[in-house]
Amino acid sequence: MGLKTFKGGVHPYEGKELAKDAPIVEVLPKGDLVYPLSQHIGAPASPIVAKGDRVLKGQKIAEAGGFVSSPIYASASGTVKAIEPRRVAVGDMVNSIVIENDGAFEEVSYTPCEDVTALSKEEIIGKVKEAGVVGMGGAGFPTHVKLSPKEPEKIEYIIANCAECEPYLTADYRRMLENPEELIGGMKIILQIFDKAKGVFGIENNKPDCIEKLQELVKDEPRIEVCPLETKYPQGGERQLIYAVTGRSINSKMLPADAGCIVDNVETIIAIYNAVKLGKPVTNRISTITGDAIEHPGNFLYNIGTSYQELVDAAGGFKVQPEKIISGGPMMGFAMFGLDVPTTKTSSSLLCMSQDEVAAAEKLQTACINCGRCVEACPEQLIPSRLAKFSDKGLSEEFEKWHGLECVECGSCSFACPAKRQLAQSIKTMKKQVLAAKRNKK
Repeated sequence: MGLKTFKGGVHPYEGKELAKDAPIVEVLPKGDLVYPLSQHIGAPASPIVAKGDRVLKGQKIAEAGGFVSSPIYASASGTVKAIEPRRVAVGDMVNSIVIENDGAFEEVSYTPCEDVTALSKEEIIGKVKEAGVVGMGGAGFPTHVKLSPKEPEKIEYIIANCAECEPYLTADYRRMLENPEELIGGMKIILQIFDKAKGVFGIENNKPDCIEKLQELVKDEPRIEVCPLETKYPQGGERQLIYAVTGRSINSKMLPADAGCIVDNVETIIAIYNAVKLGKPVTNRISTITGDAIEHPGNFLYNIGTSYQELVDAAGGFKVQPEKIISGGPMMGFAMFGLDVPTTKTSSSLLCMSQDEVAAAEKLQTACINCGRCVEACPEQLIPSRLAKFSDKGLSEEFEKWHGLECVECGSCSFACPAKRQLAQSIKTMKKQVLAAKRNKK
C-alpha cells in the first residue's frame, strides 16, 4: 500500500540531522521568568496574583479570561516582580506577569488520577481546561474547546499530528522516541471522550524508527493505528493531514470537526496525559534549538517563561553570529529581532542561520515567467501568482473571488518560485486586509 499524502507540496532541505540524535535535555531557568497573558488564541488570561506575592512552581497565576481562553501557571518558585507590558517574539508589547526566580523550584503538590478510565467525559475536559492545555504545535487554540465539539458523536478520527514536516524541527521526533507511552496514554484519554472515534498517529516516513516503535506499542490496541505518510511539506498542515489520513477535505469555513476529525500535536497530547493522569498543569515543553549558527543544536525541556537567550546558552551559544533568527521553522516561522524575549506554550523551536537566504534571494527577484510551479506546489490548488498580483494591486474583490482566503500560508509557492518572488508574503498581507474588512462590517 502506498504512503498517504495530499496534492501539491514541496521538498525543502530537511536539516533535521543537526538535532535529531540529540536526546532531550532539561534546562532550568536562571533569570526572571516572563509570562505573557496572551499565549493562546482567544481572550487573554487575567492575573490572580499581585506584585510582591510569593508563588510556587505549578501555582496558577492567571485564570482564563473566557471560554476560549486558557489559564497560566508559574514554572518556578519566586516573587511576582511586576505585571507590565513586555516584548514578545512577534514584536508586540503584551501585558505579562514577571516572576523573580528564587532558584529553589519549590513546587505545589499534584493529585494524580489512579484510574483514568473511571473519569467521565466532562471530568476529562475539565482537567484539560484547568491545566491550561493549548495547541502546542504553534496555533495555541485552547484544547478544551477543541475537545468540546457541538456533535461529539460525529467525531470518527482523533489524528495525532506526528508529521513534523517543518525543516530542522526535531522536538516531536524526540518525544515519540523518548516518551511514546505518554503519547499513547494521551491518545487513549482523548478516545474516552469520543465513543465512535479511532486514534491515528500520522507520521512521515523519514521517521521509520518512530513508526516502528509506535506500531509495536499499539499492536494490541483495537482503536489506535499508525498511518505512515509521505515525507513532503506541508504534510503536517491540518487540512493536508486530514486529507492524507481520511481522504476528507475541509476549507476555511469549516472546522476539522465538520469532517469528523480532531487533530492534536504530539506535545499537546502529552500535555493532556500530564493534566489528566498526573494532575500537572502546563509549565514546560520541548523546543528544538538549531541551525548552522548554533554550537550544539539540540532538543530542550524548558520552563515556560524562560528567555530565548537562556535556551541558546544551553545549546552552547553561537559558533558564528547569525544573520537570521527565526521562531519556528523556516517555512512558516517568523524572524526575530533579538533573544531577550520570553518563551511561551507555543514556542516549539528557534532557528539560527549564519546566512539570510531570503534577503539574498530578494536581490535576484525577477518578473513572473508564468511557469506554473507555484500552482503545482500549492496544497490548496490555488493560483498563487495571480493572487499575489491582486494583492500588489490592491484588488481585494478579485482576490476573494479567486479563493485567496483558502491560502494556508505555508510558503510552498515562494519556495517553488524560480523568479524568487515573495508570493506568500503578498498573499498573507491581502488576506489580513480582507479579513479585517469583514470584521469591521459586522
